[in-house]
Amino acid sequence: MRIYTKTGDSGDTGLFDGTRVSKADPRVEAYGAVDELNAWIGFVRASAADLPFDDVLAEVQRDLFALGAVLADPAHKIAARVDKATITGDDVARLEGAIDRLEQGVPALRKFILPGGAPAGAMLHLARTVCRRAERRMVSIGAVDPIAIVYINRLSDLLFVMARAANHSAGAPETEW
Repeated sequence: MRIYTKTGDSGDTGLFDGTRVSKADPRVEAYGAVDELNAWIGFVRASAADLPFDDVLAEVQRDLFALGAVLADPAHKIAARVDKATITGDDVARLEGAIDRLEQGVPALRKFILPGGAPAGAMLHLARTVCRRAERRMVSIGAVDPIAIVYINRLSDLLFVMARAANHSAGAPETEW
């Protein structure tokens, strides 16, 4: 099997239900932003392998593949066939548990903070902004499973707390605004 199919050479792409849409379609923009977020998280993991929450990031990457599949499936056919292509309330609860654990190890937030700090913290802040863009793209297409929106919203919270935890662990001060 070759990596190139030539089916997208005219600027369109196929969704899971066989529909052909423009590569500029809002649905493609949404799963493209999720894919970009996944790549940023991969970059964080590759650049800062000593993070104590690397296992959580690895699980998030798997979730983001599932989320991309959900977004590329407007007819909701894949979830019925492939269990790993779903996002559930349990996935949201897992993120919330990680947020709660990580928040215990950082100072209480009193003000807004500027993104930055140690390299891992800065990269996690960047991933958080890409996550927020993915969320906006998902909301723009309308017909998305509500739990997927909750998941991506909670994920941006987790990435924020991870950035704070990475900075705290590295001794990098947070700059308040």
